[in-house]
Amino acid sequence: MPFSLPNLRTFLIDPAPRLLLGGIFLMGALDGFAFIFTGAHLIHPPTSSAGLALEAALKEAGFLWPLMKGVELAGALLLLSNRAPALGLALLAPIMAVIVLFHATLNPGGLPLAFVLIVCGILILWVQRSRFAVLFETGTPGAQTRPVPAPT
Repeated sequence: MPFSLPNLRTFLIDPAPRLLLGGIFLMGALDGFAFIFTGAHLIHPPTSSAGLALEAALKEAGFLWPLMKGVELAGALLLLSNRAPALGLALLAPIMAVIVLFHATLNPGGLPLAFVLIVCGILILWVQRSRFAVLFETGTPGAQTRPVPAPT
């Protein structure tokens, strides 16, 4: 069955960004765990000397590199499985912000990847907007709404 224009548009807005972002972070997490267990990277794109210094500092901190890679793995699996994509995006958003700022300031050669992350993140946010809307509601969580008595 060939793609019609509405089906193609739906594919490009919903599953494609989710699968692409999940795949990118799954590869990053697997590479990070490969480094933790073997001391070698599976993939290591060209990075500036300042970028390598930041990466080395994250690894030397001890707990931060495994924590970051664990969060990446959890977020990627949630996006790829489509079980809780809003939670997956919420987990990955801070890491995405660091990656975008890293490429904008320390490693400009990676700006195309940063752009892909931003576009995919925005598209997933748009599709999942109803799940994030509750975060912006006013009031006390769990409180019953009582009608305001009429003035006497």
